[in-house]
Amino acid sequence: MAEPDPVATPRIQLAHGGGGTLMQQLIDAELRRLYADPDQVLHDAARLSLPHGRLAFTTDSYVVQPLEFEGGDIGSLAVTGTANDLAMAGARPLVLSLGLILEEGLELALLRRIVSSLVEAARRCGVTIVTGDTKVVERGKGDGAFLNTSGIGLLQVDEPIDPLAIAPGDQLLVSGDLGRHGVAILAARHGLDLQPPLATDCMPLWPAVEALLAAGVRLHCLRDLTRGGLASALQELAAPNALELLIEEERIPVADPVRRTCDLLGFDPLHLANEGRFLAVVPEADRERALAVLAPAGGTWIGRVAEGSGVGPPRGRVLLRTPFGSERVLIPLSGELLPRIC
Repeated sequence: MAEPDPVATPRIQLAHGGGGTLMQQLIDAELRRLYADPDQVLHDAARLSLPHGRLAFTTDSYVVQPLEFEGGDIGSLAVTGTANDLAMAGARPLVLSLGLILEEGLELALLRRIVSSLVEAARRCGVTIVTGDTKVVERGKGDGAFLNTSGIGLLQVDEPIDPLAIAPGDQLLVSGDLGRHGVAILAARHGLDLQPPLATDCMPLWPAVEALLAAGVRLHCLRDLTRGGLASALQELAAPNALELLIEEERIPVADPVRRTCDLLGFDPLHLANEGRFLAVVPEADRERALAVLAPAGGTWIGRVAEGSGVGPPRGRVLLRTPFGSERVLIPLSGELLPRIC
């Protein structure tokens, strides 16, 4: 008996992952449009013609719940997040792989929306999805959909951009206001009727990084402010070199809707996730050039790097200077404020 056309099947079935006719129909009807050439012969590996030069390579998995939220979904998040990881290494994103783990019972209409987001996000990030894989698991074992992406980018810098390049005197800048993605996920997950609705900040970061490089800014380190937000990123950067990061609390940009939501629920916006913001660490001489690039989109200077504390063994820490002139140590979270935000 012939297997049903997936167009007439409103939900994913186990047979969609079985390697037979139904899986091929799913690929042909729904997934081929992910590729730049939908008519290409799909094989076990992609053949790539890449520019000569040094490459950056990253991989990530996405388990966000819910699958859709204000301003985005798991598809836009997967492509943009992976491209942004490459950008933080100073690499122009080029190509991605995509693995989909779908749960039996997933509505085909939802899958189509996710695929459309994947296609649009790839276009926006300037990347091509060149290879992929699809698996289906039993109902109740996949939470709708999980996505895995790997990405390759072409490095545009000679010197490594990483935490070990950070030095005393360096300046700390953020590319925009903080906490939007965390609040957008929180609202979608718990049905909060925020007015006006607050959309995720999910956006490609490479254009801003490219503009910094074009302006001659020396980038000692870049870090996208995803899980754990700005607070986790600062603490991760302070530790390797036993440096103190001195942050001016009143300089940290937080939009009023985010601040109001945090005040109401007892959250700290410094710990909330972002998907379109990054921290840049630059030499003091390059601070104004960096600000000229970032400020039009809401970027700002937030602090500087100092020598580590001379008390006890060498250690790194983050100090927040309050508007009243006092200082407090930014303590790492022992758990996760909002799980499954990406």
